[in-house]
Amino acid sequence: MTEGAVARPVRILLADDQPLLRTGFRMVLGAEDDLDVVGEAGDGVEAVELSRRLLPDVVLMDIRMPRLDGVAATRAIVSARLPVRVLVLTTFEQDEHVVGALRAGASGFLTKDVPAEDLVAAIRAVAAGGAVMSPRILRRLLDRFAQVLPDPAAAPARALEPLTDREREVLTHMARGLSNAEIARLLSVSETTVKTHVGHVLTKLRLRDRVQAVVLAYETGLVRPGGQVARVAYRDQRRG
Repeated sequence: MTEGAVARPVRILLADDQPLLRTGFRMVLGAEDDLDVVGEAGDGVEAVELSRRLLPDVVLMDIRMPRLDGVAATRAIVSARLPVRVLVLTTFEQDEHVVGALRAGASGFLTKDVPAEDLVAAIRAVAAGGAVMSPRILRRLLDRFAQVLPDPAAAPARALEPLTDREREVLTHMARGLSNAEIARLLSVSETTVKTHVGHVLTKLRLRDRVQAVVLAYETGLVRPGGQVARVAYRDQRRG
């Protein structure tokens, strides 16, 4: 960007079957100079159609909608290889759908009662290529994974075999919630080196972003629930 140039606002599509909620989100987001709501969808089919036509940077996607639910709509948007990222909204009781949305390619998950400032920060992070997850949703996911995870004394799953020892170490710290800067300090390497390792982890394991990396780390038993709860930092980009 040249000196004096102004970055364009993040373009947002609201997808929710409740008009009152869409109005509330529009009011919150409209107060930010760098965010621009470009459209609204009342169901999943409309969300996919408007994503194709408007090409927003971020779709704020409800999970439960008529005609096509948020998981299926997310899958359709991602499968079409649109330059559009999806931030899924759910309620605390509905997070059984989160794993499905994650596998469909969503870049983040928030509860609908998220504070306005966290919603704004999450949208900015996802638009920039990052990944976000509500701590409450992550906690529930980890509790659920704990019931099916492999024996921690066993060797790590085959899914992690492509990784070097250092890359596996970096993945472990990612899953424990450390940012790139924190991992760099812990390993006594530069942040650039950590970003390179993160990129290799995502590429070798064919993962979309850090959210998927965290889930895979728990699914394979590399990290166990308990102790420090993993968080996916807003400030970290999808590839580092």
